[in-house]
Amino acid sequence: MEYEAASTYSSSFRRLSPIDWLYAVVLVAGGLTALTRYSPYMDYYEKAILVLSVPSAAWLGWHWKSARWALAVVATLSLFAIWLYAGDSARGSSVFLLKYMLASQSAILWMCTLFFLSTLFFWGGLLFRSELGSNLGSKLCWAATLLGLTGLLVRWYESYLISADVGHIPVSNLYEVFVLFCLITSLLYLYYERRYATRALGAFVLLVISAAIGFLLWYTFSRQAGEIEPLVPALQSWWMKIHVPANFIGYGSFALASMVGVAYLLKERGIMADRLPELDVLDDVMYKSISLGFLFFTIATILGALWAADAWGGYWSWDPKETWALIVWLNYAAWLHMRLVKGLRGRMAAWWAIAGLLITAFAFIGVNMFLAGLHSYGTL
Repeated sequence: MEYEAASTYSSSFRRLSPIDWLYAVVLVAGGLTALTRYSPYMDYYEKAILVLSVPSAAWLGWHWKSARWALAVVATLSLFAIWLYAGDSARGSSVFLLKYMLASQSAILWMCTLFFLSTLFFWGGLLFRSELGSNLGSKLCWAATLLGLTGLLVRWYESYLISADVGHIPVSNLYEVFVLFCLITSLLYLYYERRYATRALGAFVLLVISAAIGFLLWYTFSRQAGEIEPLVPALQSWWMKIHVPANFIGYGSFALASMVGVAYLLKERGIMADRLPELDVLDDVMYKSISLGFLFFTIATILGALWAADAWGGYWSWDPKETWALIVWLNYAAWLHMRLVKGLRGRMAAWWAIAGLLITAFAFIGVNMFLAGLHSYGTL
């Protein structure tokens, strides 16, 4: 068995092309440059995250070729925006490209617009059997994702322009995590789009993204939520940098699985059956998405418990957010148990995945709306 595993790894490396290795070399060079230039401003945990992100990005680019050019575009746009700022936050409202395109709030507003347009084109492509519509929907989804990622990275830089004490990774409030949720969900969809060679699911997945965008826009303009604020003391921790992203990979995966469940039920009832992937494909996407989400949500829950012990002196306090996180975890643990042990498939699995979205949505935002607790950092 050990020989077979070693042979498999060796074969995988032999299949890598010179372009694959060049991509990895560029990542290493970029990581070393960033580490050399910015290490005085980073703690040990941030340095570890930077170092680990290099092989992670290399692996992703080797297995998903589209991630390469996406990473290059986001890096180029972000660095160009930083260059335009030239260390002066006031330039964000005076330099044309920053004010209307690359400043964080501008880029995120473009993201919102493009996601809405992507949803319309995906539905047009699905309803009217238009390959052009679906193709444009996919391209607009990519454009929205790239601009959203750029907006988050530039927002990170902008927070440090305000003050070194204010600077923080942009995953600290409802505004920032809603952007993160949209981006993670769209990236997961785009991966599955390429993996299964179908754009039919885009119409469904973009619905949940558009719903999140609708909330984000309301929250932005009614509460001025786009403004960068200093972190509250409890969030001034390196745990936030890994706990929150892991959590939202889980949320995004669960949301995607639920919308695939909707497509499954429509296909099963003969609604747009000739336009949707086969039931086995839909079932497989649903299973893989929930498995991925459960893995990262489990990691996030463990990290959250460690963070709680560091911040509050105890691993678990039955705070409303913690309690609902446990309910979400138990729900998907039961789904996977029934799948692996009892062979859960079909209609029941799809309905369960849809119900899971309601549970997850309450844990994500309902707790902030209706319940108060230690995690009340993003109240409405």
